[in-house]
Amino acid sequence: MTTLQLIRLSLFALFGLFPTVLTAQSSASSDVQPNTLRTHSTMLGLGYRNSLDTYLSPEEYTGTELRLMRENMRMTKLMDGHVSVQNIMQGNFTYTKTATEDGKELGGLFDWNITWHYHLQPLPQLTLMAGVGPGFHCGFVYNTRNGNNPAQARLSTEVNLSAMAIWKVPLARQTLTLRYQVDIPTVGLMFSPNYGQSYYEIFSLGHYDHNVCFTNLFQAFSCHHLLTADYPFKWGTMRIGYLGSARQFQVNNLKQHDWSHLFLIGYVKHFRLVKSLNTSN
Repeated sequence: MTTLQLIRLSLFALFGLFPTVLTAQSSASSDVQPNTLRTHSTMLGLGYRNSLDTYLSPEEYTGTELRLMRENMRMTKLMDGHVSVQNIMQGNFTYTKTATEDGKELGGLFDWNITWHYHLQPLPQLTLMAGVGPGFHCGFVYNTRNGNNPAQARLSTEVNLSAMAIWKVPLARQTLTLRYQVDIPTVGLMFSPNYGQSYYEIFSLGHYDHNVCFTNLFQAFSCHHLLTADYPFKWGTMRIGYLGSARQFQVNNLKQHDWSHLFLIGYVKHFRLVKSLNTSN
């Protein structure tokens, strides 16, 4: 591999902006392994947000959410190459108000989900996938109206069940790729103050009161739906989509929910690493 090829691969790994296909340096035979396929996508989402956190206020807050999503998918060698790993990192910022607009909340959350999917292909154009993986979340909500306890920390982790269907449809001499994915958290842990407990009591006085809570489907049912459509153009592959997310908890006599409906737009890059079998110069 030449120095130029190494530089191009490094740039792609860092930013995912330059489509690169590595070929063998000589005319000797090369081997394309099935686990070398990579897909990187970047999406920007904008839409509606409905939030409730009874630690801060008994009222619902509604407004706007802005979200940035980064998704990486690749095949692995697990189960004879039938398993892929999906890595989704996303951050959002929300600005919401009460119905009377006398209360406002600012929020931010970072999510990181890793999922291993097993692939089934009942039809040449249809791929069905089912998997499991962990999710990690941290962030904050700040209420501009509160004097005492104006902010709430968000920190949780869980195990997600995931299902996905990918359908390839011929369209105008190209292939339209449709994808639907649903993720449901099952069990996990989350941080929460108890009802009437201040953060001063937790962190300054060290008064622990069941602040690390076990969560399950019955007290924290959440569901996330992702629908995307990818269409290739000469300059690359464009993606549009919809994200519907419902995250809710009921722990320590407190209730939380965050419901989002977002329109997504972004781009996708596909590439394959080709490993040379000839190591001679």
